[in-house]
Amino acid sequence: MYNGVGLQTPRGSGTSGHVQRNCAALYKKEKPKHQNSDDSKLEINRQPNQEILEHNRKREIEVKCLMYQDTLEEQGYENEEEIESKVNSYRQILLETYEKSRGQQQQPELNEFGRPVVRDSHQSAEAQLDRNAKLRDAFGLEPSSDAT
Repeated sequence: MYNGVGLQTPRGSGTSGHVQRNCAALYKKEKPKHQNSDDSKLEINRQPNQEILEHNRKREIEVKCLMYQDTLEEQGYENEEEIESKVNSYRQILLETYEKSRGQQQQPELNEFGRPVVRDSHQSAEAQLDRNAKLRDAFGLEPSSDAT
C-alpha cells in the first residue's frame, strides 16, 4: 500500500502491487471565465518597455566599442591610454548619432523578406505598434486614445 492507495498486500491478487495513475480518467476542468468580465480583461496592444529598448540600444553601442577596441589591439596598438582615448572618441560619435536619430523615426533592421528583425517581446511590441500606425494611416483612421 502506498499513501493509502492500492492493495494491502499483492499476495493472491495476481498483480505486482505497483500503483499507477489512471491516465484514462477524465478530470473536471474549470469553466472558462466570461471574456467580457473586468477580471479577465485582456491587454490587446501591449506597450513596449522603453527603458529596456533604450538599454538594448546602448548595449549595442558598447558592443561596437568593444569590437573596435579588439580591432585596435589586433592592429598592434600597444599603449592602453591611446586605445582607450580612441575608443572613447568612437563611443562619443556613436552616442551623438544615436541621440540625433532618437528624435526621428528609427528604421528597424529588416530580414531578407522585408520584415523587421525582432529579438524579444518589447521589440515585437514596438514593431506591432509601427504596423498598426501604418495601417491606421492607410485606412485614414484617427489614432486611438490608448496608443502612445
